[in-house]
Amino acid sequence: MKTKNSLIAFGLFVFTAFSHTAFAQGLNWEGQTGALLTPFAYTAASPARKFGKPEVAFHYLNSGSVIGNDYQLSITEGVAKRFEVGYTSAFSSAGNSPLSYLFSNGFNEFHGKLTIVDENAKKTKWVPAIAVGAIGRSGIQRVGYFLAPQVPGASKTNGDFYIVATKTVTQVKGLPFVLSLGDKATNASVFGVAGNARNWQGRLFGAAAFVVNGPAKSALIFGSEVVQQPHYVEGLGTAATIPTSLSYFVRVVPHLEGSPLQVDLGVAQLAGKIIPGAIDLQARARVGVGVSYHF
Repeated sequence: MKTKNSLIAFGLFVFTAFSHTAFAQGLNWEGQTGALLTPFAYTAASPARKFGKPEVAFHYLNSGSVIGNDYQLSITEGVAKRFEVGYTSAFSSAGNSPLSYLFSNGFNEFHGKLTIVDENAKKTKWVPAIAVGAIGRSGIQRVGYFLAPQVPGASKTNGDFYIVATKTVTQVKGLPFVLSLGDKATNASVFGVAGNARNWQGRLFGAAAFVVNGPAKSALIFGSEVVQQPHYVEGLGTAATIPTSLSYFVRVVPHLEGSPLQVDLGVAQLAGKIIPGAIDLQARARVGVGVSYHF
């Protein structure tokens, strides 16, 4: 009986320790350590006072017949167990709508994140990890580039500055879960997919997910996210409004013992009838997939 109890205890320890690793390692849409769309307060794996091995990711989203197909190719590097920096190349294939030209050009994304409070700091069980970060986007030729007044030939830039708190909860026996909440100042519309917002705004974002055992010693992480968006897009006035973005996803980790590979499958709710009766972007309930690999 003692042996059986020891094995059960060891198994729960491995599972709960791995759940944090599983949550922490996947890259999101813009190349940050996080869920499908939002960043976590965790950073890419790295040893103390040294650079870690790079993590790469590819994401694809079928954004519908108006926006078309969006692709993100990312590389992220962890540093000294609390910092990460990375680059993402965003590119797309045009849809088949007369409005598709507004969303058909690629752009660059540079990001960095610093964990300022470690999770469970000072031997507590309730303190979340807290991080600050930023992302800058350049070379944007989307909605505002074509419709707003501009310097001829000059592309647009936008960015985010954010703070986020993330906590992996392991006290619930057999069902670890993660909660994340953040606030960002941004002048981007739908992560840059729609170009620029009319001005800088503070917007909230959050995520929740839980881990279960999957087949063949895998782990399945089921989650959902919410991201407030600036309501108005540069160049479209106040008639068009952008709703809050939502996502529902499952992250597949092939081996419970730890795997460098992770696969995300998700459904994103981005934008539909931004001007009722006039403009429908048809980007609601759009299916996407992402693959992350840590060397």
